[in-house]
Amino acid sequence: MPRQQCQPPTDARAGNPTGFLDELLDSIAQTAASAVPHDRDDYPITMPAAAFYSHDVVIVPRRPGEGAPDRDAVVGPNVLVVDGQALFTEALAGLLSRPPLCAVARMAAHSDEALTLLGTDPADLVLCDLRAQPLPLRAFLAAARQLPSPPPVIVLADADDELALMAEIDSDVAGLFTKDSDPEQFLEGVRAVLAGHRAVGANVMRRMVARLNGTETAPARPGLDQLSPTELDILAMVGAASSVEQIALARGISQKTVRNHLANIYRKLDLRSRTEAMLCAARMGLTAT
Repeated sequence: MPRQQCQPPTDARAGNPTGFLDELLDSIAQTAASAVPHDRDDYPITMPAAAFYSHDVVIVPRRPGEGAPDRDAVVGPNVLVVDGQALFTEALAGLLSRPPLCAVARMAAHSDEALTLLGTDPADLVLCDLRAQPLPLRAFLAAARQLPSPPPVIVLADADDELALMAEIDSDVAGLFTKDSDPEQFLEGVRAVLAGHRAVGANVMRRMVARLNGTETAPARPGLDQLSPTELDILAMVGAASSVEQIALARGISQKTVRNHLANIYRKLDLRSRTEAMLCAARMGLTAT
């Protein structure tokens, strides 16, 4: 069966000479009501001259001579995921490998390991965790720039790290997304970056707008603060792929009690399946790395 092709977003405004941060800030500062409907939760962002919305992702077109060359389609891009949360990276790799992207995904748990892989087998794109170690993000970006074929880098962060993620907008990263982004929105951003543009997820943009408007509030922490110590322990065991029987034996309780705890966890975190619970545990850092 032939691989499906993914058409990257294109726009006639790709010649705008403004930089990433300046362009975003200029766009946010404008208040032309005709550009963005008043009922949008991120009003008054307006992007009439350069950056534009696609599936709620803010895409900043590349400058002349910057980024990937023009191409009609991206087929099976080589993507390197740098993150120490094994369950999360496995789920992300699965998302990337399916249509419409059909990417070939590799994984590295540590940033130094990622640089070694990039030195021997270049990638079309790197998805890097904000808290990558042992090389911190800025050092990793600087080292990646020295590679013969430096790849664009999208930075991913937990929802609780939105503020730290925003601080990276003045770096040379190609994209910024939180790990709770909508999959369709995230893939749209990935395709834009592969086409040579830059992309910012809706969650990050909302926080930026709130900061500029003076309406920023402390981020809520749904999940950890809602769970009891017992529920946290059980969620961690679910994240480690323990069965209900194994959890019951480890804690010295009945399987019915375990299921009751799981029902409470699912209700509090708005989860619908064991798979979602495993991914949630990974995002919260409850699983061993």
